[in-house]
Amino acid sequence: MLDQAARAAHRRCVAPSPQLTPDVEAALAGFVRHLELERGRSRHTVRAYRSDLVGLLDGLPGLGALDLAGLRRWLAAGHAAGVQRATLARRAAAARTFTAWAHRSGLLGSDPGARLESPRPRPALPAVLDAEQVGSVLAAAGSGAAEGDPVALRDLLVVEMLYATGMRVSELCGVDLDDIDAERRSVRVLGKGDHERTVVYGVPASLALRGWLESGRPALVRAGSPAALLLGARGGRLDPRIARQVVHGAVTAVPGVPDVGPHGLRHAAATHMLEGGADLRYVQELLGHAKLATTQLYTHVTVERLKVVHEQAHPRA
Repeated sequence: MLDQAARAAHRRCVAPSPQLTPDVEAALAGFVRHLELERGRSRHTVRAYRSDLVGLLDGLPGLGALDLAGLRRWLAAGHAAGVQRATLARRAAAARTFTAWAHRSGLLGSDPGARLESPRPRPALPAVLDAEQVGSVLAAAGSGAAEGDPVALRDLLVVEMLYATGMRVSELCGVDLDDIDAERRSVRVLGKGDHERTVVYGVPASLALRGWLESGRPALVRAGSPAALLLGARGGRLDPRIARQVVHGAVTAVPGVPDVGPHGLRHAAATHMLEGGADLRYVQELLGHAKLATTQLYTHVTVERLKVVHEQAHPRA
């Protein structure tokens, strides 16, 4: 059963679009159900794919009019309008997934998207905090925790856990109490595509967790509170938007630190582990990446840092 928020998101995804003919609209609605129920895609992904496809299918007299030339014109128009390469790549992926599904479903006689190519997004090197900067951010996050303020204890745990485990902020906010194994210092995480993995954390995060569970959470819990690890000020599950604000607040409290959000702490965790000698596949498992190539972005970051050190230190650099 979908919860209320999920049902609302589904209604937005399948809401009629006046630009589309009834048969095209019906095909798009079927594709949305396919993404949600069979592929297990997140609401964010479904919403993005649907939005892309509405732009592609707008004005078509019928689904049979969709061909490779039209797909290429659509991408070319986006490129001419200054759309970023990463967005064009996502649009092409949405189109290929849709046409493949429509062909399998008998809605298209052939799959025009099978030969569609798109520009590969250039892997942007993220701004990564060094270990000293992360230490300052953690100190800023814990500034009120010593006085026992429950919100401050929670905020410290948010920042500590994000950096210690490399979790996504949505994953952290989805953790329940029974997902925590305090003895083994591990957390069961439900990631993208409902893939479950286990992450571990160190002593500082363990201390922050103990402080939150002993003094913070009991002060915020209410009769109707869920079994969530992290609670908001009113006793409900902590909203990821609030967690993002917590991270930004801790980062901006430290002068000279790049303004990064929760994903910046994820970047830092991965980069620092690789710099410390961790195996790339271990970091892949920690981050929950489906493909090793995604994790390899962080090796680019460490190579860039290696170049800087080499140029500064080697006499023949």
